Amino acid sequence: MGVDVVPVALGDRAYEVRIGAGLIDRAGAEIAPLLRRKKVAVITDETVASLHLLRLAEAFSAQGITMTALSLPPGEATKGWPQFARSVEWLLDSQVERRDVVVAFGGGVVGDLVGFASAVLRRGVRFVQIPTTLLSQVDSSVGGKTGINTAQGKNLVGAFHQPSLVLADIDVLDTLPARDFLAGYGEVVKYGLLGDAAFFDWLEVNGPSLRRDAGLRQHAVVRSVQMKAEIVARDEHEEGDRALLNLGHTFCHALEKATGYSDRLLHGEGVAIGCALAFELSQRLGLCAQEAPSRVRAHLKAMGTKVDIADIPGDLPGAEALLGLMAQDKKVIDGTLRFILARGIGQAFVTSEVPGEMVKSLLVEALRGR
Repeated sequence: MGVDVVPVALGDRAYEVRIGAGLIDRAGAEIAPLLRRKKVAVITDETVASLHLLRLAEAFSAQGITMTALSLPPGEATKGWPQFARSVEWLLDSQVERRDVVVAFGGGVVGDLVGFASAVLRRGVRFVQIPTTLLSQVDSSVGGKTGINTAQGKNLVGAFHQPSLVLADIDVLDTLPARDFLAGYGEVVKYGLLGDAAFFDWLEVNGPSLRRDAGLRQHAVVRSVQMKAEIVARDEHEEGDRALLNLGHTFCHALEKATGYSDRLLHGEGVAIGCALAFELSQRLGLCAQEAPSRVRAHLKAMGTKVDIADIPGDLPGAEALLGLMAQDKKVIDGTLRFILARGIGQAFVTSEVPGEMVKSLLVEALRGR
């Protein structure tokens, strides 16, 4: 299959996303040209460290590069102030200089937290993303959004800080638990739904085979990254088109907050549920035919991922409370919540003209199905 290279065209902040098999074992050679001195600081989580950190250390050692590493607890709860402070202090104790490179080695939690730490450390040091989950390979490792969660909501504190390089090793996805792979698929299918109907058609046929077929998997990652890179190049700081990438996320972030950022609901599962709700809302507003939300739901069910709010275990707050959580979303402008809706598969758009009562009615029905 070889390595596919997707450029992210951002002028003097441009970089490449390299996608292929065996990139962890070649990470030393891939990153060496970026280094002013042969030293890197790696932040990962304990799960990734147990599976893959030795391979990464050997890759750096083969190039004469000294590696120091910090392993954080796995899980969304890590993406908050305590572990952020711990990471920044560790980087300072490790004497990371402004011209050095920090490596984020893990899923979206590690990538977001380490990217933010790199953004503020010495007012900005370079960092490299080595994403180890499907979700982080197709979404969070690309585009420079970094940040942490707070008591008030998800990703409300952070910075735009582009990586210098992204290495997406397709092989590492073989070690993902089935649930985590499916959660990542929620972000993959989002790209077809928001702007590429032909890609959604392809996923309807090939989605169920992605986990066992590396070639199909690489194509899905490459197409997802291409779409994100194109949107980010047009709108780096989310002033326009980039908001499309939040399809499903307005509902998702409220549900994540309601479940305490726990393993009751993984981010990609929330995105899948959110996409289904966004298409249902679009149909109720007369924006798209009933066929569109029906296709979305049928495909997600065929994949075996979560589709409905009813699929989330445990208690949830009522519709009014969920609306209140949605009001904390970053997409609120001048007190008005923006939604990403669709006129059909691959035809998403951003709007603020959504009646609150319509959203509440949708949530009431979704909660009633529990």
